[in-house]
Amino acid sequence: MIRGPMVDTPPAEPLDVLVVGAGLSGICAAHTLRTRCPDLRFEMVESRDRLGGTWDLFRYPGIRSDSDMYTFGFSFRPWRDPKAIADGPAILTYLQETAAELGLMELIRFGRRVEGASFDSATARWTVRIRRSGGELETVVARFLWLCAGYYRYDAGHTPDFPGRDRFPGLVVHPQQWPADLDVSGKRVVVIGSGATAVTLVPTLAQTAASVVMVQRTPSWYVSRPAVDATAERLKRWLPPRVAHPCIRAKNIAVGNLFYRYCRRFPQSARKLLLRGVRDALGDTAASTTDFEPPYDPYDQRLCFVPDGDLFHALRRGQARIVTGTIRSFTEEGVALASGEVVSADVIVTATGLELQFFGGATIEVDGVPVDLPSTHIYLGTMLSGVPNAAYVMGYTNASWTLKCELVCDRIGRLLQHMHERGYTSAVPVAGPGVGDHPAVDLSSGYFRRALDRLPRQGDDDPWRFHQDWFTDRRLYARRPIEDGVLRFGK
Repeated sequence: MIRGPMVDTPPAEPLDVLVVGAGLSGICAAHTLRTRCPDLRFEMVESRDRLGGTWDLFRYPGIRSDSDMYTFGFSFRPWRDPKAIADGPAILTYLQETAAELGLMELIRFGRRVEGASFDSATARWTVRIRRSGGELETVVARFLWLCAGYYRYDAGHTPDFPGRDRFPGLVVHPQQWPADLDVSGKRVVVIGSGATAVTLVPTLAQTAASVVMVQRTPSWYVSRPAVDATAERLKRWLPPRVAHPCIRAKNIAVGNLFYRYCRRFPQSARKLLLRGVRDALGDTAASTTDFEPPYDPYDQRLCFVPDGDLFHALRRGQARIVTGTIRSFTEEGVALASGEVVSADVIVTATGLELQFFGGATIEVDGVPVDLPSTHIYLGTMLSGVPNAAYVMGYTNASWTLKCELVCDRIGRLLQHMHERGYTSAVPVAGPGVGDHPAVDLSSGYFRRALDRLPRQGDDDPWRFHQDWFTDRRLYARRPIEDGVLRFGK
């Protein structure tokens, strides 16, 4: 356990489980341990000074969920606010209240970043090196390591090296490091990007800025949807909460899954449907639909949800506009495009994406040998081949993160329960020859393409497939025994 300013030697009694990260995934893992494995001792470490993960990190104006909160919220603590598309502060409050109700606060050690972890097969234990925010180094020993730190870097986002950046005299800011005192009132703002962050920022900044221009190299697919789910509100009025919320959640899972399958099976029809929705939302405006028609099919990259059509309202009112083109350079005036157009700016926001990072940047070793992630395969979306007594959580890219998170956590909870009951001290997935070799995620988004050579792989068939389908995963996890011949146990 973590005590005192410095721990040079491991404690005599190791933890059963160390949970790394106190965001949505960490809270879900802790709930699973409390309910499925009440006899196991566990603690949580969080590199930040507060819980919440993503929702504590991002502070840019208008930040909100890009999934409906009835599926993004936990099934064991339903979302009760009428807004199905919620803002960041509301989500952070929800996570804080959930952790408090579960009694997790006394288990979380804040300001502690995991720098590395080493597994010793002889003792079947992890020795975890932790750096405190004050610089002190600590050591924690645990039988099982549960990594819930997400998949991107918290200390820096992705910003391309734009030529001429030094020539621009105004402020250049990435949304991941948004200054608390930044006021864009009366300023000309350029937002570079076309993803979920840009789509959130543009209508919000347009409320006070003199002008907002979204400069995009490639358009994204947009879906306008009500911030308040009318069907959900009716079900909440007609049915008791214990019945209404599972019904709402099931409805949203089914609708989202069917729409995803439709888009992948009938991409041309889906393109026409999405473009028709954009035309209806734009109405009689100068905005061109060519700024909303990507060269790729829907769900080759994640769709962007526009709650209550706020982006389109800003375009229709003339508060914002979209320019599609390649940036040649920054200038004294703003942003110069390859077309020759110069977009004037006082503030430039580089909403240009994330940098992926597995294990929160920690180095992982097994018996003194560093784990080479691209050489590993994903087992059931929960563990990595050749890495014993370690699990990680990574959600869906085409649906709510929480849907897969809860399935993964339940599966790992069952594994830990199984090991505890049978006296197993280790469990490791073993990938035989010929399992296949494919990218972990089938997305063409820039932040995944940039990191493919640093990520684990997936195989041809189960259990080495990383599914993006809740129904498939639920069946697979329910039917596949814990001792499946692929997961090797030791005592």
